[in-house]
Amino acid sequence: MTKMKTTYLGGLRTEIEHVQSGNKLITDAPLDNHGKGEFFSPTDIFAASLGSCMLTIMGISAQSYGFNIDGTTLEIEKVMASSPRRVAEIRIDFYFPKGVKYTDQQKRLIDSAVRTCPVSNSLHPDVVKNVTYHFDE
Repeated sequence: MTKMKTTYLGGLRTEIEHVQSGNKLITDAPLDNHGKGEFFSPTDIFAASLGSCMLTIMGISAQSYGFNIDGTTLEIEKVMASSPRRVAEIRIDFYFPKGVKYTDQQKRLIDSAVRTCPVSNSLHPDVVKNVTYHFDE
């Protein structure tokens, strides 16, 4: 179990502390919702956690099956909806390292990791996830 502590700092800003490590993260309301947009918004972190989770599970799979994804990056974009205000869609582009060739089996393992990460499995089914892979081939 992981414990976090969040403090409202005022001005639509919060500070989140990861109790075990003491690391802290600040959030701001976004510009389009009364905020300053100077830090990640809670919905930014929501989308980013999906990408980080996908990469982490992908890394576990790569370690388990003896291949490497070091240097893989992703770009993520969240699309908001209104009535109610929520994240409606998350677009994710994975960019794999140049010069690395993945077998069809490795690509299936990568896709399986992306589709089954815990954050992805926790999302409401109405949240659309558009995933694109960019392999250097």
